[in-house]
Amino acid sequence: MVLRVLPHRFPFPGIAVVALCLLVCFTQTPASAQLDSPLEGQIERYVKSLRGRGVIRGHERTAWLVYDFTSGKKLVSINENSSLQAASMVKPYLALAFFHQVKNGKLIYGPSSKRHMELMIQKSNNESTNWVMRQTGGPAATQALLKRHYPDLCRQLSLVEYIPKSGRTYRNKGSAGDYGRFLMALWRGQLPQSKEMLRVMGLPGSDRLYKDAKRIPSGTQVYNKTGSTAMCCGDMGILVARGRNGKYYPYVVVGIIQSGVRNGSNYGSWISRRADVIREVSNIIYLDLKKRHSL
Repeated sequence: MVLRVLPHRFPFPGIAVVALCLLVCFTQTPASAQLDSPLEGQIERYVKSLRGRGVIRGHERTAWLVYDFTSGKKLVSINENSSLQAASMVKPYLALAFFHQVKNGKLIYGPSSKRHMELMIQKSNNESTNWVMRQTGGPAATQALLKRHYPDLCRQLSLVEYIPKSGRTYRNKGSAGDYGRFLMALWRGQLPQSKEMLRVMGLPGSDRLYKDAKRIPSGTQVYNKTGSTAMCCGDMGILVARGRNGKYYPYVVVGIIQSGVRNGSNYGSWISRRADVIREVSNIIYLDLKKRHSL
């Protein structure tokens, strides 16, 4: 079900076994190399060109993931298992933990909690974020709950702190792969309160996947959560494009750029330029899907 919001053992002696194992290990290719995706190559070349011009610096790391629901294929996997700052991209996980407890009858989703949920996701309000996290027992208890019940979505998740008053969320971490699996499960209705989470993530707000990405048509639906610190600029979301045949084509995009140093005094310009990089990658992704699906 897809939600839309509108939605024997081996007979070898010991040495031979070791040799065989080594052979197998060294002939395996990494997941990203198995995609055979021209789109991945496009994104890699684009990022490389930015590095060559100094737009993305040597100490900055990037991670990208694209999954196309229509073909059922992952199209891009670049550094998807890298553990990077989560910033506010961790907030949908806090919503998941809260709704898990609602499903189990341990919490109630009423007017007050709904308001905090909307403020946390739509406005990225940190006081509401900490309120939601307190309901599920704080960072350590929330992480334990998520890893126990949703291990495949939390492989690199490290939730160790409330959002500080300064908003500098440097210690909580996650990965593009985690976010991608979260979004896939969310769209397929495999998480508690998937429809409500999609509704909240689809409320008007900031994004780096659609707004000012000029190649993506007006009216494309977006369900997302950005993340920003003086060292991290990212976005994770589902975009739903409408084809010329009137059908809808949903796909996942995750983009993260993490700096090796704090960008304090020049935070505004740094975050703005990295957001523009994510937007241009989103443009590249849409144009590829346009060819695939006649959008």
